[in-house]
Amino acid sequence: MIKNKFINIYLIFSLILFANCSDNKTDSGANEETIKIAHIDPQTGPFALQGASGTSHMRYIIEQINADGGVLGGRKLEIVALDNKTNPQESLVNLEQAIGEGIQYITQGNGSHVGRALTEAIKKHNARNIGAEVVFLNNAAVDPALTNESCHFWHFRFDAHVGMKANALTSSIANEPSIKKLYLINQDYSYGHAVAKEAENFIKVKRPDIEIVGNEFHPVGRVKDFAPYVAKIKDSNADAVLSGNWGSDLALLIKSAAESGLDSLMYTNYGNLVGTVRTIGASGVGRVRVASSFHQNIDGYPLEDLNVGYKKQSGEDWVHNPYKYVIEMWAMAMNKAGSSNPKAVALALENLSYDGGVGKVTMRKDDHQLMLPLYVSSFSELGGQVKYDSENTGFGWKTNFVLSAEETELPHTCEMDNRP
Repeated sequence: MIKNKFINIYLIFSLILFANCSDNKTDSGANEETIKIAHIDPQTGPFALQGASGTSHMRYIIEQINADGGVLGGRKLEIVALDNKTNPQESLVNLEQAIGEGIQYITQGNGSHVGRALTEAIKKHNARNIGAEVVFLNNAAVDPALTNESCHFWHFRFDAHVGMKANALTSSIANEPSIKKLYLINQDYSYGHAVAKEAENFIKVKRPDIEIVGNEFHPVGRVKDFAPYVAKIKDSNADAVLSGNWGSDLALLIKSAAESGLDSLMYTNYGNLVGTVRTIGASGVGRVRVASSFHQNIDGYPLEDLNVGYKKQSGEDWVHNPYKYVIEMWAMAMNKAGSSNPKAVALALENLSYDGGVGKVTMRKDDHQLMLPLYVSSFSELGGQVKYDSENTGFGWKTNFVLSAEETELPHTCEMDNRP
């Protein structure tokens, strides 16, 4: 009886001691759990190439950080890919799954309609779950509304938004005196409409002599043959086309333009993404342009080791620097905060600045929009400045026009009234 009594006292004392030790764990070393980020993007369907490429890009940066010791004195990072099929409803299911698994960081980018659904759901979740918040690290959903009227404290965007990209593209167009007629063709959802609106507004200011001869919208991911759309462009006698299309919608548009002999210049936001370059081929040389945060042939070849190393490992080119910014700045913010706590990390991200490899980038505190340099480049033959080709095509990108991070900065309407 006495023996049992002592055993019970020992067990109680041990449980109290264990509980106290557990409560005293800190991010500075005692807690060695992996810190996860859920990547909610298409892994199947018409845009699967873009989703899988994003996962691959971010995983490569995570591997580098882990190899250098991780964060917070040794904790490792991990990316968990969830397939949303580019569908907002599927994305909300993915979000619920990630939260259920204790993941407090979400990244997404393929489709601003998905970005809108996620950002609103995360905002509501955080309002209802104080102390168990989730941070949305947006890598490519570029509808300006996300950092304007729909902005909130828990959302950060690491890619240039539509207005910033339209500013770059139209500045390049304004420098082409031969362009007198411009045709706009975009996907029929919030992002595509934003591209058309921003492009038209900038053209009116920079080149009021240019006539907008078409402003077309088409279903997202459902058009298999763009020939009827290209026929309209040819009939309009457009000197240039501006399209925010991405994934298969851009690849098929460019393919149809080549097959029809359309010789208009084509200004794009995503002509450099995986799968699209192979479609461009020789017919796009000197004709297809893209606004991007990186290409392999920037003067001085910055991030050359990254591009070469990534291609050696994955078989594809490094094309989208925001994937790098997301992971590196997330890691920097945790180290700055000395914690993986979402609120502490979000506060540390505000005004965070570093050299991202092609120049300084800064997370603007007022709207959580990253300020970053942009390049407008043209598809070109190898030789001279064009040292590296894209997707083993024998053709690569050559800089036509550059905007510094300061020059890409645009006003915002964000009123962040939910700051913790």
